Amino acid sequence: MTEQTANFQYITYIRATPEKVFEAITTPEMARAYWGHENISDWTPGARWKHVRANAERTVELVGEVVEHAPPRRLVITWANASQADDPAAYSRVTFDLAPYDGMVRLTITHDGLIPGSGMLNGISKGWPIVLSSLKSFLETGHAIDVFAKPT
Repeated sequence: MTEQTANFQYITYIRATPEKVFEAITTPEMARAYWGHENISDWTPGARWKHVRANAERTVELVGEVVEHAPPRRLVITWANASQADDPAAYSRVTFDLAPYDGMVRLTITHDGLIPGSGMLNGISKGWPIVLSSLKSFLETGHAIDVFAKPT
């Protein structure tokens, strides 16, 4: 991570339990249903994780390490494009904080350590809102939205 960094935060409320939301983030089959990717790891601190496209090519798009795993309340991972995995400066950090909230879950995503003006910051600023909308739809209705949709 560089000295000068940018952060992105997104908060959503999901009518589900913290356990179910946490499971959706960390279970490959569930992530595939609403994200089109699988998050694969054994989720122990220090373990590697990878974000694999759920298609025939099975492209590894993101990689990182599990920093903190405290189900069902908190998950912290490092995050980098797979093509930059060997560059320590390319890694940012994602924190998933889950809290019960009046029969729902308040899910806060904080993605920090980003380079201001970078392609990664631009990409995640557009990506997190649609992925989390899909997660919410999936858990509340059983139907995800198309995370690959483009504005018309």
